[in-house]
Amino acid sequence: MLHVTNLQKTYDTGDEALRGVTTSVEGSETVAMIGPSGAGKSTFIRCVNRLTEPSGGEIDLDGTELTALDTDDLRAARRDIGMIFQEYNLIERLTVMENVLSGRLGYVSAWQAFRRSFPPADIERAYEILEQVGLGEMADKRVDELSGGQRQRVGIARAVIQEPKILLVDEPTSSLDPETADRSIPVLINIHEVNLALDHADRIVGLHDGELVFEGTPEDLDEEALDRVYRGADVPDTTTDGEKPTETDDQEV
Repeated sequence: MLHVTNLQKTYDTGDEALRGVTTSVEGSETVAMIGPSGAGKSTFIRCVNRLTEPSGGEIDLDGTELTALDTDDLRAARRDIGMIFQEYNLIERLTVMENVLSGRLGYVSAWQAFRRSFPPADIERAYEILEQVGLGEMADKRVDELSGGQRQRVGIARAVIQEPKILLVDEPTSSLDPETADRSIPVLINIHEVNLALDHADRIVGLHDGELVFEGTPEDLDEEALDRVYRGADVPDTTTDGEKPTETDDQEV
């Protein structure tokens, strides 16, 4: 489904955020990307949907080479990429329902989008998803009245209603319950808590200093792998990472 080959990102300052990362997300699996702050995790996810432009490499989503798309084609391709942001990226003054339905903006005309006029089927689906994420009775509440965990669930609902081919999640909190999302959608999560990755991921990818240093199942994640991911220890092979220092800020450069 998603195949990333030799992904590179070098900023104008010369800082290398990604150094030739190759990985994939297949079928309906959940892949957790772990690593210390500054490892390149957020940069990787933002490069996939080209919110950050990669410096090199290829990003193939279901046969579409995303790095080759112009602005109009990229806008259309982003309908296939659901994104749950660390800071939610919701419109505070609008209701929960209005925020969720914004996930369908790529499917309606500009006039419908301006009037926030959506087909009845979209509205019905939005109510269904809000029930799934535990916000069924909050459809008419303004988003600025919600808690952080509730806002994150609005973000999940907005992403799911897009009917994307992949769901990207940037730094979820422990309030993210994978069962609230459609489990037929492959998920790539940039996550800072290894315990959550171990509990919920089918596969784990570890980055250190912009390089892929581990890729395997949760069962593969051992002490040596943890050292590679979080301390950059010079341990041969590419395996996993087993416990994790808590990090608070993952805005990589």
